[in-house]
Amino acid sequence: MKKTVFISAMVSLMISFGVIGGYQYFGEKEVAIKHVETNPGHKVLYAANADGEITPLDFTKTTEKVLDAVVHISAKKSMASRDGNMLRYRELPDPFRDFFGGSPFGQFFERRYHYGQPQEPNDSKEYQMPEEMPVMGTGSGVIINENGYILTNNHVIQDADEIEVTLHDNGTYKASVIGTDSSTDLALLQIKAKDLKTLPFVNSDDVQVGEWVLAVGNPFSLNSTVTAGIVSAKARNININRDKFAVESFIQTDAAINPGNSGGALVNLNGDLIGINTAIATRTGTYNGYGFAVPSNIASKVVEDLLNYGAVQRGMLGINIVTLNGNLAKEKEVDLTQGVYVASVGEDSAADKAGVKEGDVILKVDEREVKTSPELQELIALKRPGDQVALTINREGKEKEFKVTLQNRIGSTKVKKKEHAKMLNLLGAELEALDKEQAKKIGVESGVKVTSLYAGKLRKSTQIREGFIITHIDGQRVKDIDDVMKVLENKQGGILLEGVYEDMPGKFYYAIGLDS
Repeated sequence: MKKTVFISAMVSLMISFGVIGGYQYFGEKEVAIKHVETNPGHKVLYAANADGEITPLDFTKTTEKVLDAVVHISAKKSMASRDGNMLRYRELPDPFRDFFGGSPFGQFFERRYHYGQPQEPNDSKEYQMPEEMPVMGTGSGVIINENGYILTNNHVIQDADEIEVTLHDNGTYKASVIGTDSSTDLALLQIKAKDLKTLPFVNSDDVQVGEWVLAVGNPFSLNSTVTAGIVSAKARNININRDKFAVESFIQTDAAINPGNSGGALVNLNGDLIGINTAIATRTGTYNGYGFAVPSNIASKVVEDLLNYGAVQRGMLGINIVTLNGNLAKEKEVDLTQGVYVASVGEDSAADKAGVKEGDVILKVDEREVKTSPELQELIALKRPGDQVALTINREGKEKEFKVTLQNRIGSTKVKKKEHAKMLNLLGAELEALDKEQAKKIGVESGVKVTSLYAGKLRKSTQIREGFIITHIDGQRVKDIDDVMKVLENKQGGILLEGVYEDMPGKFYYAIGLDS
């Protein structure tokens, strides 16, 4: 035992001397921290360029081109109590609650207040509210024109009374709304600034699955954030847009997209805009693996229409469609497994007038093959009322071609007049004339329906709601949008709008001033 203890002590002593001696022998060189001017990273990923040449994958150049053209957007709204004392404040439908729940924009919808103070939710989900409560939503936007035009999502600025844009260099501007489109969840803003850095649109049809992309935006209000991924799929429909005429044909990507990225840019490695980041697939309210962007082709069409007409001019077939698959083909006894099945055809719709029938399978649009409903939606969304498309249809095993002249929502082939755009922007509204059947059903001789509201005089000065039907202006009966424009464009000072709602009894009156 004593021998063992002695040997252990000697070994410990030798180790101690070894450590001390080693330190003295090698000095401080072993723990010296070296500094170099640059850290030459080794690029281990490669990509093929447009000419098929293999080049190192480098996101830095793309990022430099893109950052200055992506902005942070703050949307302020004063939420007024509908009955003067209480606003019944309810949660969003599941898809939107999942997307917005954990974000600042989610708080815009879901945070409860009692006399301006946050309240915990209870079972009734009814809360005492002050008469007016300021709330804030945030998101991103893309500068698409050097004179201050900015593209973003409609849900970022929806219901806003005041919109503020912060550039990458921290310059801050008040923004006005040029127009919105709830069907694609897009909105066009403008700030008073010039010589801005912009992002160019490219043809999103050329985007390929597996292609590298960058998502740029302001997630969780973290300004100028860049994430990378690939295009995971195209022409995705995730049923997140509840608009009656929703168009969903998203580019899907695994680049990390979170709340606050909404309205930001999805770009290729050349720094060109291929999509507007819009939604995420999530169970938590944050990134779970996949994000979705509105393709640049759809976004470009929306921008053109908002600038030229003040509202999107959307041509429609007037049919209900379903993507054909093996099960549906078996059920409907169709000897095909790919195409778009026509589930129903609206009476007097564009498709009905052209001879399209329920049970037809659409195979091509203008010689371009379509295999899914979102693909067909996207192609038609690029058209306007009055445009003609050629549909190649399989009917009972035989292929036929039908020429269809597209119509708008009320069955007309006319587009809105360009000269109306300025007044519609001033009002902050999109208008649609009632047809005779609609007017008769509501119990009015004629009228013009407010189909959409955004930041403008109507929202700022009145409690008007979407769906209001204008029947008179200053006592003059209006039959169509031209009548409305004629009255308003020759007016100065205040005017009185008279009209009705389909879901509420009685007449309603709203006064606004047209002076700046």
